[in-house]
Amino acid sequence: MKENPVVIAIDGTSASGKSTNSKRVAAALGYTYVDTGAMYRTLAWYCLQQNINIEDTKAITAALKKWRTKLVCADKAVYLTVDGYHPAQEIRTSATSAAVPKVAAIPAVRAWMKRKQRQCVKFGNIVMEGRDIGSEIFPETEFKFYLDASLDERSRRREADGIIENLAERDKRDTQRAVSPLMFSLGAIPINTSEMTPEETTKLLLEKIYEKLAKRQNKSGTTNKTDEI
Repeated sequence: MKENPVVIAIDGTSASGKSTNSKRVAAALGYTYVDTGAMYRTLAWYCLQQNINIEDTKAITAALKKWRTKLVCADKAVYLTVDGYHPAQEIRTSATSAAVPKVAAIPAVRAWMKRKQRQCVKFGNIVMEGRDIGSEIFPETEFKFYLDASLDERSRRREADGIIENLAERDKRDTQRAVSPLMFSLGAIPINTSEMTPEETTKLLLEKIYEKLAKRQNKSGTTNKTDEI
């Protein structure tokens, strides 16, 4: 692991383009991509598999002490395995999706996830997407972005993907969550993607990132850290 890996935090609302652009940015930079939402989905899936009542906070908290997980990095992407298994498809089912908000709102779960997510720097430079990356997981990083788009546009995108979701309710739940709510973190660069294509958004993100990397190199007095860019 590098002494000071670059952490690019991309937060934002649902259907604002976080996943698409985080993956594109990571690929362009040669960094490792981390989808923190998938980690919460993995726990939700595990609870369903174990017949744990997702309304039972104590039972879910207890599950955190028993489930055998490992952070794995493959093809420049980080994910959680459970007993050596990666439930890549299972965590995307409607049943798992419905369970995630309940699980993700539990303070003990968020504390557990924070520890795991901060460990991802052992894989080197990362692009991490979520809702509390810049505010809670890596508040110290200088590479913070907040993506958003109009409610109408985000709903249109969801429908185009064949997903019907009440995004207004989702926004309310995410922003009013007692622990680690979705918020605009100090130092983050806002990007409204309402009228932008993924290509345009990625281009803008990369421009901002390269600017910050150049400033970082100038401050350190180095000129040959090509591995960081």
